[in-house]
Amino acid sequence: MEAILRNTITNDWITILVVLSLLFLVLAKNVFYSRFLNFIILPFNNKYIFMYNKKEKLMNWFNLFWGLFLIINFSLFIYLALNIIMENDHSSKALAFPWIIGAVIVYIFLKLGLQLGNGYIFGIKKMITEVLFKKLSYFNYSGMIMFLANIILTYILLASKPVVYVAILLILLVNIIGWITILRNHQKLITSYFFYFILYLCALEIAPLILIGSYLKD
Repeated sequence: MEAILRNTITNDWITILVVLSLLFLVLAKNVFYSRFLNFIILPFNNKYIFMYNKKEKLMNWFNLFWGLFLIINFSLFIYLALNIIMENDHSSKALAFPWIIGAVIVYIFLKLGLQLGNGYIFGIKKMITEVLFKKLSYFNYSGMIMFLANIILTYILLASKPVVYVAILLILLVNIIGWITILRNHQKLITSYFFYFILYLCALEIAPLILIGSYLKD
């Protein structure tokens, strides 16, 4: 009886987060319906990128709704995945979630700040903004994979490692598609600043993955 009650309490706060993130998704759909439809097919069609890359600012309500949706589900996915892979009872680790979502927010904004700062320093602000728009678009899209994984891991296939691994592969696939698009469209920029591009990849893209992998291995 105590175990059932503890599990219910645990699922309650996760359910609140899932519903809250879904609210942001519904807002994005209802307020920006046409844009939402183009965004949904992003990995299969670049129409969204071509339509909104140059005429939209990086910060707007559509990106804000998706960003909040992503932050909640990204943090929740990390929380669930870590507990499942490390075989912890997540009902006793609920206090770790605020630290995770705080780290995610700091990482995302720090990364954006460094990238925009590089744009100002090297006089390529417009180009960097376009690159960030594309990266964020694909990253935000991967939030839907995290959302579905969170639902499955919480209510359907509890503590399923295969679901975690499949979700991670799909998230990587979506973002790799985004990177391929960026590399193809900005070859001249990357060639001109190749050394700094390598430094950026090592410091802000590869290093975090290595740190996470080392943590999981330990």
